[in-house]
Amino acid sequence: MAAQFGRRLRKGAVTTAVAAAAVAALSASQAPGVTADDNGRSTAADAQPSPDATAGDNGATGNSPYYTDLPPLNTPSPAPTDGTSTTSPVESEAGIPATVLDAYKKAAAELQESKPGCNLPWQLLAAIGQVESGQARGGRVDADGTTTSKILGPQLDGNGFALIKDTDNGAYDGDSAYDSAVGPMQFIPSTWAWAGRDGNGDGVKDPNNVYDAALAAGHYLCRNGWDLSTQGDLDTAILSYNPSRDYLNTVLSWLEYFRKGTHEIPDGTGTIPDNRSDGSSGNGGSNSSPSSPSTPHTSKPSTPGSPSPTPPSTTPPSSGTPTPPAPTTPVTPTESVDHLEDSGTAKLTAMAGDAFTEQISTKAENAAGKGVAKVRIRFTIVGDTDAAFAGGEKVATALTNSSGVATAPALQAGEATGAFMVRATLIGRTVTGPDYTATVTQRVADTLVRTSDTALTCTPGGEFADAVQVKATNKGAVADKVAATATLIKSADDATANDKGPYFKDADGKTVRTLTGLTTDADGLLKLPQLYSDDTTGTFVLRITTAGGATLDVTLTVAAAETSASPSPSPSASS
Repeated sequence: MAAQFGRRLRKGAVTTAVAAAAVAALSASQAPGVTADDNGRSTAADAQPSPDATAGDNGATGNSPYYTDLPPLNTPSPAPTDGTSTTSPVESEAGIPATVLDAYKKAAAELQESKPGCNLPWQLLAAIGQVESGQARGGRVDADGTTTSKILGPQLDGNGFALIKDTDNGAYDGDSAYDSAVGPMQFIPSTWAWAGRDGNGDGVKDPNNVYDAALAAGHYLCRNGWDLSTQGDLDTAILSYNPSRDYLNTVLSWLEYFRKGTHEIPDGTGTIPDNRSDGSSGNGGSNSSPSSPSTPHTSKPSTPGSPSPTPPSTTPPSSGTPTPPAPTTPVTPTESVDHLEDSGTAKLTAMAGDAFTEQISTKAENAAGKGVAKVRIRFTIVGDTDAAFAGGEKVATALTNSSGVATAPALQAGEATGAFMVRATLIGRTVTGPDYTATVTQRVADTLVRTSDTALTCTPGGEFADAVQVKATNKGAVADKVAATATLIKSADDATANDKGPYFKDADGKTVRTLTGLTTDADGLLKLPQLYSDDTTGTFVLRITTAGGATLDVTLTVAAAETSASPSPSPSASS
């Protein structure tokens, strides 16, 4: 990593000075009343945990160690928004694994709905996830968001850390003597008991699940009426998570970094940080459960999620003894996907304003062609269209079933007609996947009827007393926003526009016998402008047509007014 990130902040005469300057710049915005204790930790007089917390002043994590690595000095480019790529070529250290990033954004969106006054940015969850677990140890999670092995902090037995005796009977941390911080957001069991949330909708509140943990962290940071858009409340909320000045500065550093832009990287490819607040290396072995109470516990705490140190052997190994193979990390479902393919999606066509009756189905397969269950597929609408998934979203995700098939939510057509594309991609890895073409057609009507049966008559040179109004329907339903044309034609057999008889007037009062650009209203009604007539008498035809082929001929009559009865003829003269 040193070769790849030669410019990042590291220990040493020069870089230490740079780091000190960066921290000093952030210290000016800290919450007041922060003082250091004998262990180098800090407390804040105005940053007390929630009244329903059971961890006292130990915050969400029980003062467990955290990663102290600062962000790289370079700022990453923002991730693409058109769904064309799931992997950025820039450093993996600054990227956020796909499923973990999805969990942060989903949690922040839910908090925006339930607690809008909190103004929780997803980048704050990412900053805390970075310092607590290195983004779930580089995104080692399955498609449900559960870590492939537990991420556990050291045993909180008072030996260099807070003393927190067991509160969960070992249910979360596997230790019935003392508690340990658990999961990607490092909650201690006593805090999880009241702060835990079900973020992925599976009915379980699991601190090892990044969706559950991210939502729980969001609620934890949004309690007490805090508004995280203000610096004072932001500092207080972070200090309540871990009451340490250095912790606050480190989280704020990553928050600022992620706000400037970040990118999505495949699950499992993130870089685990190097340094922890307890002075140990953060880049240890695979995640594991803590030592059991019967196992001797060393004075030096283990890395969060790494195995407890093993005492050195007193007997040198025999030269003939083979070295045992290094433990292997299980392949996640996402890592086993070779490609995505269409799974029998029918033709995608809908009329403007209607829902598409067919839904997109995509299958994830491994190299042997077998479906892969429980992986997340992202569906992204691409192109110039106002079509969307439910809620107006341009991006939707779905989990593959036992056959490896994921079905996208129903598409809703907008008013823009034409074709657009929906792209299917795998969350967490870049593999080949299908693109789907969807087409929106114009609104149509198949029937037109007059809303009145009153005869339409006029005297020469006069105006018709009643305006023409019609109603459009399509397959029996109201046909709203349908384009229509009205033309005064010569006869039912001759659709040529007439040059005499009834007429409309344009804005300048000039004679017009064809109206275009007409549209039915929300009730499918179309009311035409006032009709007039010249001095020509007779029977005339007004033809109204709509998109879709609906046609209605309306009869118009122009006749002289009836006169009074003629006088009786004079009697003939007598001869």
